[in-house]
Amino acid sequence: MSRRPLIAGNWKMFGRRRDLAEISALKASLGVLQGVDIVICPPSTLLAAAATIAAPEILVGGQDCRVGIDGAFTGDISASMLADAGASWCIVGHSERRQGYGETSVLVAGKAKAAMDAGLIPIICVGETLEERKAGQTVEVVSRQIRESLPPGAPATTVIAYEPVWAIGTGLTPTLAEIAEIHAAARQALPVDMRVLYGGSVKPGNAAEIFHVEGVDGALVGGASLKAADFAAIILAHPASARR
Repeated sequence: MSRRPLIAGNWKMFGRRRDLAEISALKASLGVLQGVDIVICPPSTLLAAAATIAAPEILVGGQDCRVGIDGAFTGDISASMLADAGASWCIVGHSERRQGYGETSVLVAGKAKAAMDAGLIPIICVGETLEERKAGQTVEVVSRQIRESLPPGAPATTVIAYEPVWAIGTGLTPTLAEIAEIHAAARQALPVDMRVLYGGSVKPGNAAEIFHVEGVDGALVGGASLKAADFAAIILAHPASARR
C-alpha cells in the first residue's frame, strides 16, 4: 500500500480549555494540506471540544483506553466513549504507560483491539529503554513488542510508533542511521505493510532530517505539539505537506 504520512501530537497530561486556541492557531497556520494526516491527542477532558474545533482538517484521538466495553470501572475510559466524544484515533502502549503503570504488550494488544472494535485507529507504541539499548537488545525488544502488541488480524491502517524510551522528553535522539535501522527491523516484524512513526524529542530543529530517513512515515510528537507554532513547523517540515 502507499503509506500516507501521519504526524500526531500527544498532549499528555497538559492542557486546559484556554489551550484549545492552539488548535485554532494551528489550523490558521497550516491552511488545507494535502498528503499528510494530522492528529492531536488532547487529554480526555478536552477531547469533545477539540474534535469540534479541529474538524475537518485535523483529527483527534485519545491517549489511552480500557480493554473491553463499558462497565463498572471507576475512572476508566472505554474506546467507545472516545469515539462518542469525536475521536477517530487512540494511542495505546505509550512508554509512560508501559513504564509507569506496568502495562504489558499483551494488555496493549487488548487495548488496540478495543480501539479497533470501537472504530478507532490505534497508534501502538513500542521502544527500548537505555539499559536495553546499551545491552544491544533494541531490535529484539522492538520486534518482540510489535509481535506481542498487535492483535490478530490487525489491518494495515494500524499505526506503529517507535519511541526510544530514553529519548522521550530528554532532548536526545538516536542517530539517523539508528532510526533507519530500527524502522527497517520494525517493518520486518509487521504482518502487513503499516505506517511506522518515529517518536522521541521530535522538534522543529530536527523534524526535516528525521522525515527524510528511509522508512519513517511521520512522527508522534510530545511537548512540541502543545504550541501551534512549533507543531506547525514540524508538520511543514515534511516533504509531503504541500498546501492546496
